[in-house]
Amino acid sequence: MAKRDYYEILGVNRDASADEIKKSYRRLAMKFHPDRNTDDANAEEKFKEAKEAYEVLKDTDKRAAYDRFGHEGVRGGPAGGGFSSEGFSDIFGDVFGDIFGGGRRGASQVFRGADLGYELKLDLERAVRGESVTIDIPTQVACDKCGGSGAEKGSDPVKCTTCGGVGQVRMQQGFFSIQQTCPACKGAGTTIEDPCKSCSGRGRKSKTKTLNVKVPAGVDDGDRIRLSGEGEAGRNGGPPGDLYVEIRIEPHKIFERAGADLSCEVPISIATATLGGEVELPTLDGTVSLKVPSGTQSGKIFRLRGKGVTTVRDHRKGDLFARVVVETPVNLTSEQEALLRKFEESVSVGGDRHNPRAGGWLETVKRFFEKIS
Repeated sequence: MAKRDYYEILGVNRDASADEIKKSYRRLAMKFHPDRNTDDANAEEKFKEAKEAYEVLKDTDKRAAYDRFGHEGVRGGPAGGGFSSEGFSDIFGDVFGDIFGGGRRGASQVFRGADLGYELKLDLERAVRGESVTIDIPTQVACDKCGGSGAEKGSDPVKCTTCGGVGQVRMQQGFFSIQQTCPACKGAGTTIEDPCKSCSGRGRKSKTKTLNVKVPAGVDDGDRIRLSGEGEAGRNGGPPGDLYVEIRIEPHKIFERAGADLSCEVPISIATATLGGEVELPTLDGTVSLKVPSGTQSGKIFRLRGKGVTTVRDHRKGDLFARVVVETPVNLTSEQEALLRKFEESVSVGGDRHNPRAGGWLETVKRFFEKIS
């Protein structure tokens, strides 16, 4: 019986791309696989026929020979031999490799080193101006005796006999095939017969590294600085991880920070609040004089533009918000108490003119009780 045309079997044109051929084969393989068609006697034959066509057309040289000489050009190639588990594994290795992280074929796996984290505590002044900080990081580095191979000097790791050096094994149950990390070599693809005595075959050793971290001016609480390649060493020749330095700003005795802005409380006396005056106000650049107008109430906020923090991202200069708090005098002498009572009597004569907020509040209370009565 004459063989059918391979392009016809796969249902593609003769100028079909490799992706189109693979896509068509995947559809047919899923459709006619014997495990899914136990009641169809022709399913296995159609499956083998599609597999034979795909094995030829996926190979550039075989496809060229087939296009020129037909089936005679690929005689001795895949002849549709009996269905086997290896043939089914080929479906997943060649067609679904991108889904399961690679096909059957491949070299031993390498593993990137773990990323590390470090919490760097800074006071506000150091965070605002920026500086270089030296830190000590406990980490894993490549063993200097074996160069990270894990094998004693003069010997080399050998190919894992369980996975054949691939680093993964395939478990098949019926129609499903699952790829897993090789339990013998842990995905390395190699095993060590003569472990390095310095690192006990691990290829890495514990070490405390001293690093210099350049903290940019204006960093804020929660900002992270990434030091590429300063994490743990990789395994099996893999690249190292990164180190992430997280900034933690310690509480300040005077200022509170909100992004680029600073805020603080400024205590003033009753006399200054009443008569007005000037008070010395601290900033990160030194002290400035804050002019307090007469009649200033406790809690009033003054804004000093450009006296905040220059941010690290957009280099915007923030403001300083100073909230004045009128301080009640304590530990008065009898003479001071007498003067204060005399002052209270004098201002009470003026009524609401001297105490507008108190007068307004009393009026509000009066209307409240009138309403509920």
